[in-house]
Amino acid sequence: MRLNGISDNPGSSKKRMRIGRGIGSGMGKQGGRGGKGQTARSGVRIKGFEGGQMPLHRRLPKRGFTNIFASDFNEVNLGRIQQAFEAGKLDAGKPITVEALVEAGVCARARDGVKILGSGEIKAKASFEVAKASKSAIAAIEKAGGSVKILSADASA
Repeated sequence: MRLNGISDNPGSSKKRMRIGRGIGSGMGKQGGRGGKGQTARSGVRIKGFEGGQMPLHRRLPKRGFTNIFASDFNEVNLGRIQQAFEAGKLDAGKPITVEALVEAGVCARARDGVKILGSGEIKAKASFEVAKASKSAIAAIEKAGGSVKILSADASA
């Protein structure tokens, strides 16, 4: 084998299209942009224009809104908290708060508080101080010998 005998597989690379280089190239004159007018120009084009008919996005009714007062909670399952206990990242002797969960890596960051959900099993006896907790989570924590303190309504609202 010699270096001058090496070649790429046929059809593996394609020459780039040189547009706007005369009639003989096959991509001359308008250069693949169609006719004249707004669509042939760079930048400006009417999106969603339907030839003067009322566009679809204006024919459909407006629905819903964004509630600016909505709370954004970290939702944490009991199974995830039990994993943190087993890994030694959480201490069952101290109250479990948002800050403790963030420090343990259970939550990425403290949002408006933590809501504990009942999926999974908890064996550790621990006291929780959280914004919200589901009924099944409270029942599971109390069954394990722990306690749940729901923080004040204005903190969780």
